[in-house]
Amino acid sequence: MPRPFAFLATVLLALGALGSQPALAEDVTSLAIKDTVVGTGNTARDDSEVRIQYTGWLYDSKALDHHGAKVDSSYDSGRPLSFTMGANEVVEGMESGVRGMKVGGKRTIIVPSRMGYGRRGAAPEVPPNSALVFDIELLEVR
Repeated sequence: MPRPFAFLATVLLALGALGSQPALAEDVTSLAIKDTVVGTGNTARDDSEVRIQYTGWLYDSKALDHHGAKVDSSYDSGRPLSFTMGANEVVEGMESGVRGMKVGGKRTIIVPSRMGYGRRGAAPEVPPNSALVFDIELLEVR
């Protein structure tokens, strides 16, 4: 291969490698919610205790479903997560995404960094300034 084409091929490979990186926090600026199953039970509101199953991923703008590397899952431990709405027991984006869900519902939530772990991250799984994706199933509201 002539040298100019070898250089061009190297540049294109480098650009392709850069393009496969997860999105920066600036790419996700607001909370996005998509119901995949609308529940029919009680509604999650402030001061109610909820029990959920969830899986969390780093946001990846290149993936069709925006799911990057998996960072945590209640399914892996076999133990659902319980928390009180409005008590700041989970990241703001997760709580805001659960608010208004009905028992039996499932939704995907895309969380900007500022509503997740922000500048501090959650080492080693979540780097600083990372947007997140959560798939959540609401099991119970009390």
